Amino acid sequence: MIKAISLEFFKLRRKKIFLMITLFLGCEILWAFMSVSISLSRNPNSPVWESTLTTIASMNGLFLPIICAIVSSRICDMENKGNTWKLLISSNLNRKFIYAAKYICSGTLLLYGVVLQAFAITIFTITKSSTVIIPLSLIMRFIGSTMLASMVILALQQWITLAVKNQAFALCFGMIGGFLGIVSDFFPETVRRTVIWSYYTGLCPVKYYFTNGSLELIQQNLGLGMLTAVFLLIIIFYIAGSHHFSRQEI
Repeated sequence: MIKAISLEFFKLRRKKIFLMITLFLGCEILWAFMSVSISLSRNPNSPVWESTLTTIASMNGLFLPIICAIVSSRICDMENKGNTWKLLISSNLNRKFIYAAKYICSGTLLLYGVVLQAFAITIFTITKSSTVIIPLSLIMRFIGSTMLASMVILALQQWITLAVKNQAFALCFGMIGGFLGIVSDFFPETVRRTVIWSYYTGLCPVKYYFTNGSLELIQQNLGLGMLTAVFLLIIIFYIAGSHHFSRQEI
């Protein structure tokens, strides 16, 4: 297993995926910070941390599904382009280990992006806030919720990427997911829970509500039922994808 994971990272050494994630998220972060700055200039009493986290979480619904699609495509398409599947399998690596290694590698790349976001949020809010107290629990919950949503999408995206060799389909699927992620907040609650790309805002530790024509930001604790459902989705998508890959003709 360790050998398979090391091999995946070794194959990424010239792919510049870390640079792509940094630039992609850099655009998102700048856009979000400009939006928050404008909002704070109009409403100086708005809580800085909560406003920043909800804005980033909302934009993650657009950007991160696309990044998940690109990362999965770059990691899984290397063997398709080089036609090296048979060579890889002949090296006595179990197919389930190969699938797991690709999933872990993708998750590690996404974790880098989420930690980068958390670091940028911390720097931005310190400069905008009148206090320098950093709510570590809120930041850690943001990282955890964002990674949970990303791991669900990655599990589904990797399954599709390996099942369909034409990577244009997988990338288009990711872009459709990004569109659903950004508009899902306008859906009813029951419908929104069925859209996995909406989990970036649904799992965010801060929720916003409109009360009496004004926006109210409230910290929320995720229920056990919601967390169980998310973990079950990760397991279902992962097992289904791994089973399909194990039986797929190379």
